[in-house]
Amino acid sequence: MKIKRYLSWLILLLVSMALVSCHKEMRRDLKASRADSILFDVGVRMEYDSMLYLANRYEEQGLISELDANRWRGVAYYHQGHYLMSEIYYRKAMDCKVETDEDQLSYNKCARRLSEILLVKGDFEGSLQVAIPAVKKMDKSGIGSDIDYAILLNNIGCCQLNLGQDDEAKESFLTAREHYANRWQSDSTSRGFQEAVLGTVYTSMAYINTRRYQESIYWIDRTEMLLDKYRQRRDARKDYFDEYQGRIDIMRAVAKQGLGKSDEAQEAYRAFLKTDYAKTGQGHINANDYLVMAKRYQEAADNYRYLDQTMENWGMEASLDNIQLYMLPKFWANKEAGRRDSARVAAEKVLMVLDSAITSQKNSATAELATIYDTQGKEQEILQKQADLSRQRMWTTAIALLLIILFLIIYSFHKRRSTHRLRVAHEKLQVAYDQLEEATAHRERIESELRIARDIQMSMVPNIFPDREGLDIYAKIEPAKEVGGDLYGYLLMGDELYFCLGDVSGKGVPASLFMAQATRLFRTLATQHMMPAEIATRMNAALSEDNDQGMFVTMFIGRIDLASGAMDFCNAGHNPPFLTDAGGGQFLEMLPNAPIGLWPGLEYDGERLEDISGRMLVVYTDGLNEAENRQQEQLGDDRLLDILETMPRCSAKEVINLLYEAVQQHRDGAEPNDDLTIMSILVDTRKKETEK
Repeated sequence: MKIKRYLSWLILLLVSMALVSCHKEMRRDLKASRADSILFDVGVRMEYDSMLYLANRYEEQGLISELDANRWRGVAYYHQGHYLMSEIYYRKAMDCKVETDEDQLSYNKCARRLSEILLVKGDFEGSLQVAIPAVKKMDKSGIGSDIDYAILLNNIGCCQLNLGQDDEAKESFLTAREHYANRWQSDSTSRGFQEAVLGTVYTSMAYINTRRYQESIYWIDRTEMLLDKYRQRRDARKDYFDEYQGRIDIMRAVAKQGLGKSDEAQEAYRAFLKTDYAKTGQGHINANDYLVMAKRYQEAADNYRYLDQTMENWGMEASLDNIQLYMLPKFWANKEAGRRDSARVAAEKVLMVLDSAITSQKNSATAELATIYDTQGKEQEILQKQADLSRQRMWTTAIALLLIILFLIIYSFHKRRSTHRLRVAHEKLQVAYDQLEEATAHRERIESELRIARDIQMSMVPNIFPDREGLDIYAKIEPAKEVGGDLYGYLLMGDELYFCLGDVSGKGVPASLFMAQATRLFRTLATQHMMPAEIATRMNAALSEDNDQGMFVTMFIGRIDLASGAMDFCNAGHNPPFLTDAGGGQFLEMLPNAPIGLWPGLEYDGERLEDISGRMLVVYTDGLNEAENRQQEQLGDDRLLDILETMPRCSAKEVINLLYEAVQQHRDGAEPNDDLTIMSILVDTRKKETEK
């Protein structure tokens, strides 16, 4: 009986130990899942420094595997633009052992991204050496999603095409297409269509880059078909449509031009110009693929005016690759366009940044080696810490008993000192309260000074408008912060009405100071009866001098002859104004001019409308058409055009009030994302003729 009792106790003990072990394993799995979720959320918030820190910490704590830790490091460096560092960590991740299904899924993601990095930088053999074994590994393990297969096969096809393996590339692309189709058919969201559009864009570009223009047409058509399907999905991203429609149109223009079909190429290019993407810095630069091929060097040179600002917005350094891809083509475009001064400036810029680019390249190589050595050291450190943790667990029970004894001793000592600590805490609380009171007073002083600055700034723009027969003018400004960078002004001298409206880069105090300079220059030059193009040229010469901060202002400058209704104007990189007519109205089509203040020595082009009498002119800053609601959806040019075309005939002030009301309804309680300024002008010479 005793033996049976002992056996029963032994079995019970073993079962208990097994349950405890399972519980610990479940807790460890839950912690690992939680760690992955936290890293994913950090990525959504684009806090990539935090991602690097957490990847290191979670790996040390054993919450994520070495493979996953290196994958997250690769993700962080990729989104920070450190592609060499990203490549290093993706390679390290793929060198790790794949022991679980989760490891295989992480391996697939690393292979997708690493093969893409190598493809983009032109290392086609290297990309294939990553992608092909990854596909075989997925086939063998049976673990791999349709999107894993689709992206890897698409990368393989692009590499094969660039290496002259046309038949193999075609087979890879077609197989990738099947996996993309499986993906969107099985996915309840629109994500599958979005990924398929991106994949076919890469395929189309691969055929264009290898000058296989006829084949590229098939993939461009397919991209447009997929974009149309994506557009029909309720959860699709609306901001995605315009950008990729623009990409499709400019690719089609390049392909058609390469096939010698100039008329069709020009038609595709005109379609591209109708997209908002065409107006972005990236759109201007991508348009040059077609413009240079079509030998339209003047327009290409105009587009390259936006290169410096676009590279700054992209966070691109003056590396050797970027000099070759962007800065040298800018020089050649200006040279072929006969713009010797601009070509010389571009050449000097290349020479100026070449030395720093070479130094940066050397530093990158040094940093790569340092990272490898540092990572190897960390691996040894992690192994050592894991061994230390094992030893620590053995002593946990003994330490717990010791802590209980120490607690009893400390508790009696703490009780005697509690009164003293409470008194010290009260004193610290009083000091903190005094500091808070002082900080509050300081903040109130700053807010008061900003309110004064706002009042001063508002006093610099006219808020009283002329009461003159045959002229109706009104304007309104709403800064996004206490002070802003929008401006407007007018000057009435006899039968001449000079007016301007502008938008300074940036917001806040620096923008307001630049705005003050621009306002003063406009009024000074307008009093000298200059034409708008000459005013813009003179303002650019003054504002670009010693402009170390690189600030600029987009402006629309006009002069109206109130006797005849003729309007001379110059648009310096600003939004196109709206002009009503019998059919409702339209945005003005204007010559491209650069913003004011960026480049010295520019000559601005002016234009003329012979008669705008009886037609309402509405000039505005992009705080109107780019006003965002709580979902960060913009009002947009199409919606703005609908509002203006359906607006009843009314006074200039009523037009502006109706537009402000439309913006408030669209925002739906969201804070303003940009300064907003609108000016409306109606000239009616017929009243004077009736009086005569």
